[in-house]
Amino acid sequence: MSRSSKLVLGLSVVLTAATVVGVHLNQRQDRQRLRDGVIRDIERQNRKKENIRLLGEQILLTEQLEAEREKMLLAK
Repeated sequence: MSRSSKLVLGLSVVLTAATVVGVHLNQRQDRQRLRDGVIRDIERQNRKKENIRLLGEQILLTEQLEAEREKMLLAK
């Protein structure tokens, strides 16, 4: 084989290998991004549940405070 044909073959092999490695790395990154998205969604749902629970507590405390104020006003 001539020197130029060896060079072309070598270059083709290197570019093919680089493409295959690049695709595999890209797929791995995509899979990790998907997993991270699921974890973020679960965390977001947990924060939302906690916020709803806290809001319920605040509503209950507000109702109790208003009831106490009414009692104090009626007592005067």
